[in-house]
Amino acid sequence: MNILSKEKTSRSISAVDLFCGVGGLTHGLQKAGIEVKAGIDVDSTCQYAYEKNNKARFIEKDISKVTGAELSDLYPPGNVKLLVGCAPCQPFSFLPKNRKSPVQTDKKSWPLLDDFARLIKAVEPELVVFENITPIRKAGVFKEFIKELRSLNYFFEEDEIIVYCPDYGVPQKRRRIVLIASVWDKVTLPPKTHSRSPGDGLLSYSTVEETIGALPEIGAGEECVKDRLHRSRKLRKKNMDRIKQSIPGGTWEDWDEELRAPCHKKLSGKTYKSVYGRMKKDEPSPTITTQFHNFGSGRFGHYKQDRALSFREAALLQTFPKNYEFVDPDSRFIINRIGTHIGNAFPVKLATVIGEHIQKHVKEHIYE
Repeated sequence: MNILSKEKTSRSISAVDLFCGVGGLTHGLQKAGIEVKAGIDVDSTCQYAYEKNNKARFIEKDISKVTGAELSDLYPPGNVKLLVGCAPCQPFSFLPKNRKSPVQTDKKSWPLLDDFARLIKAVEPELVVFENITPIRKAGVFKEFIKELRSLNYFFEEDEIIVYCPDYGVPQKRRRIVLIASVWDKVTLPPKTHSRSPGDGLLSYSTVEETIGALPEIGAGEECVKDRLHRSRKLRKKNMDRIKQSIPGGTWEDWDEELRAPCHKKLSGKTYKSVYGRMKKDEPSPTITTQFHNFGSGRFGHYKQDRALSFREAALLQTFPKNYEFVDPDSRFIINRIGTHIGNAFPVKLATVIGEHIQKHVKEHIYE
């Protein structure tokens, strides 16, 4: 690839967001002053939220069908090209705890990184951002992806690439790989902005209560009249009895014996302490998954109210703005779909920090 030399010029950054979903990464980059020209995703149900909240075009297309020429045409001539991608991470989910290898690590079962690399080679962006879950580091496809970036003369940090989201103001204990590649020089992770022990210019970790505590109270199965997204799922009587006996940060061991599930009484079940749990109000939340709306799927019980998280609360913990629209007012509210959209999203605040870090990197290497 042609590596650009420093030159006296003023060049804006333009980005394309692969696997864009409902636009968490796009929204954060735009807040950092980066122009995102388009988001590409195979899931057409993401289009409403993506285009309603972002000044960018949604393109419904399988990444394997996108050509380098199509992608290149999205970038304005003369601008610095940024290509970002947060490929679906389900293939790299861990098997049960007695198995240490991630599943489906071969190219045949998970070709998306190959397509990402193919487009990088064709478009030659000056900057690339790749995000995924931490187990991917041990996967062969990721090692091949790294090898390809190196062959294309990109500079990047290969070891220090794990981000702990609370360090950047995101109120959830999410860990992710964030790799930033540049044609000019290595780009380290952005400096931390928050800490468990604040000081030296760092702020305290954002907490659950700070993030969702001001929302109107609702009951299980209820919807806020002023916000369609602020709704929670109904609870069966047994689950309602369980959550009433649940202590923030506690486990099912706090319940009366008759409320415990059969799996809890097995030796293998004793290790799963975080299911059917309440969050702590004065800490970041657990990682928001696509099943955050199910009380039994993790520590997704509200810290005070007897219900699971609402969809708006989960969106706020993903640091979407309070007015971010996920559902067309004229469309049905499909619970699992919206849960997937929110759970799979890139935290907006983290994207903003990364965008600002990229802006600084570009200014250091292209004189205005």
